Amino acid sequence: MSKTYLLNISVLLLTLGLSSGNTQAQTPSTTELGVPKILQVPADQSFMFKASAKGSQIYVCRAKSKNSNFLEWTLKAPDALLFNEQGQQLGKHYAGPTWESNDGSKITAQVNTKVNAPQTTTIPWLLLKVQSHQGNGIFSQVNWIQRLHTVGGKPPVNGCNRIYKNRETTVSYQADYYFWGVPGKKDVKR
Repeated sequence: MSKTYLLNISVLLLTLGLSSGNTQAQTPSTTELGVPKILQVPADQSFMFKASAKGSQIYVCRAKSKNSNFLEWTLKAPDALLFNEQGQQLGKHYAGPTWESNDGSKITAQVNTKVNAPQTTTIPWLLLKVQSHQGNGIFSQVNWIQRLHTVGGKPPVNGCNRIYKNRETTVSYQADYYFWGVPGKKDVKR
């Protein structure tokens, strides 16, 4: 076979693959994402979009909840920017936890389940259930959020002592957030 013939077949196959409407790459399965079963969303939910977060986890040096004689770094809030898959800023992520879009829509959520990340040096992976919606926009129909592929963000190992009591520190982190919902339907009231 000639090189031209093979090249033409390759171009044809590539063209057919691109024009077939295959959205598999756009709609990740939980298997493709390496998501543990415990973090999978309910079966009736559809993937809506992904956002990458880059920012900080803010910690405060406070007394331990079970023993006030000892201090520990306690999570206060995230403080991150959210970017779409093209690298454009689409919003921010902050205390609540809250995700707010540039279009004005926002959601708050509560941790449903968490597992240790595959790397011991990074914050856990989470499954969060949306508790409230505000505004109309990209977050309006989101019901579930997965925080995956985390990098960094763990509290410092040392430095929380009487001298630093009630002081804050920030730790850089990155994560991918996968937003799931049922188009046209929200699980919670506004």
